[in-house]
Amino acid sequence: MVDRIEPPTLLSFRWHPFAIDPAVDYSREEMTLVVFALEETAEGTRLTITESGFDRVPLARRAQAFGANDRGVRSENMRRS
Repeated sequence: MVDRIEPPTLLSFRWHPFAIDPAVDYSREEMTLVVFALEETAEGTRLTITESGFDRVPLARRAQAFGANDRGVRSENMRRS
């Protein structure tokens, strides 16, 4: 669900992280908030991605959801600084 759009610097959305089991109804769970923010720097543009609300993900799924997100962010195709 889109939370906020502020072109050209910010996009945020809410979602159920790692909600992959078709037999589970995730709609009763609270969503996390993901924010993509762009900032001009001397070197170009910095992208900052933050996600908050993992403390509200059910404990039984929390570590798995956090780990899946972390692996996605650490993708070989991304350069981190």
